[in-house]
Formats: sequence, C-alpha cells, structure tokens
Amino acid sequence: MNHTSQAFITSASGGQPPNYERIKEEYEVAELGAPHGAASVRTTVINMPREVSVPDHVVWSLFNTLFMNFCCLGFIAYAYSVKSRDRKMVGDVTGAQAYASTAKCLNISSLVLSVLTVVAMIVIVVIVALNARSF
Repeated sequence: MNHTSQAFITSASGGQPPNYERIKEEYEVAELGAPHGAASVRTTVINMPREVSVPDHVVWSLFNTLFMNFCCLGFIAYAYSVKSRDRKMVGDVTGAQAYASTAKCLNISSLVLSVLTVVAMIVIVVIVALNARSF
C-alpha cells in the first residue's frame, strides 16, 4: 500500500485553490400591493413541541387506591397509570395514551362508585336512625 498523500492544489494556480463561482438562485414572488421592484422576504416559523404531553393520572390513581379503592378499581387504575408512564418514558406516545385513557376511565368509575357507596351508607344510617326513634 502506498501511504503518500496527493496534493489537490496544483502549481499552475500559484498554490491557491481554484476560484469557484457561487451560484445564487433567487425566486421572486409578485405580491399584491407591493411594488414590482421591491423584493420582500417572508419567513415562516413553526414551533414543534419537544415532547407530547400525555397525562398518566398517577396521582389520581394513587388517591383512589389509598382512600376509595372500590372493588380494587383504584389499584388497577394505578397499574395502568404506571404502564402509561413507562410507555411515555420509552417514547411510545400511542401506547402511553391508550394506557392513560384506560386509567382515566377506571379512576372515574372508582370515584363515582365510591361516592355513591358513601352516599348510600349515609342514607341507610339516617333511615335506620329515624326508624329507631319512631319505636
């Protein structure tokens, strides 16, 4: 193998690299109301979010797990919330949204059923107390 380097600058140009002419193409668009001789520059800025925000509902699921765990729905919602957070960390936005949607539905159903249970218990206690006084 030959390891000698080869010079790209020839001695005919005096040791200087050849001059390359820069070609600049300009496209002009005629605008309504603008003079024909004036060239205007238009720019468009597009803001791209770095990450898509996907709510994972972990705090809500933890609250339902600790305080109103009706038929273990809060715990199942917490499991789906953690799965949603894991998918979000990996970069799978579609999977994160699917798990977050399931966690949200489970949290809503757990909350509604727990509130209805508490209200039903209060009504039952009041009815029993009123019946006990009447005898």
